[in-house]
Order: sequence, then structure tokens, then C-alpha cells
Amino acid sequence: MNQDEVLKFHIPKWEELPNINLYLDQIVIILEEYLKPYIGNKEEKIITKTMINNYVKQELLEPPIKKKYKKEHIAYLFVICILKQVYSISDINELIKVALKDNTVEEAYDKFCVALEKAIYATFGEKRYEESENMTEEKYLLKNVTQSFANKLYVEKKFLHK
Repeated sequence: MNQDEVLKFHIPKWEELPNINLYLDQIVIILEEYLKPYIGNKEEKIITKTMINNYVKQELLEPPIKKKYKKEHIAYLFVICILKQVYSISDINELIKVALKDNTVEEAYDKFCVALEKAIYATFGEKRYEESENMTEEKYLLKNVTQSFANKLYVEKKFLHK
């Protein structure tokens, strides 16, 4: 994958997520479709039904209703799949709690998407990072969390050719 392809990185914002409840298989397909070009390798699954069931058991995700998952589940799973590249599940759980302290799930998720795309663009495109001086603590944390993923992606794509 070349730099131009990485710069097209996009995960769906809240309004782009499906408005209907989905089964587990459908969720796995969506996550794999969006994230496979950027995370892991061809042999490795980014997410499996077992992983999602474990996240429910660990109370990282609410249980599905009648085996169907809501838009909120999909948002959580995008965040989890991306952040588990650099953080432990318990750390991700703590980071989600911080993000939801003063935001709705929709607000926190959209902020995450925007920050992640900025981090990837800064890392692969302009190689210049947003100034941090006038940021709130919450915004600074989000910048650093998303930047950690972008940095890992950069090293893998540019030097390790994964």
C-alpha cells in the first residue's frame, strides 16, 4: 500500500453507520471491509465473532438485543479494532470512559474519527502536527491516542511493509 492509498483512510462517521440493527456476521464484514487494508495482514482477521462476544462478556460492549447490534456497537467496535493495535483492552476501556465523560457516544465517536484522519494525514501527508498549546486536556489526549495508531501504521507501511 502506498502513501496515497493510506491518505484515503476513512472510517464511517456516525451518520454514515448503518441505521438498522445488524447480526454479528454483518458487523464483522463491515469492520473487515473498512479496516483490512490498514490493519494486520492478509491471513489475520481484524475481528471475529468470538472477539466481539468476549468484548460483551468483558462489559466493553453492551449485549446485543435479540442477537442484533446497534449503531452504537459498530462505533465502539471501530474504536476497539483501531486502538487494540496499540493499547490493551483494559486501557481502551478506560479511554472510552474518559471520552464519554462529557460527550455522547455519537459526539465522542465523531471526534475520534476526525482526530484519527487528521493524525494519519499529518503522519503520511504533510508531516506536520497540529499545535497542542491551546488544546483542552480531552482534545490533547485524543490527539495523542490517535497519533499513536498513526505512528504505528506509518512504521508498518513505510518500513515493515505489512
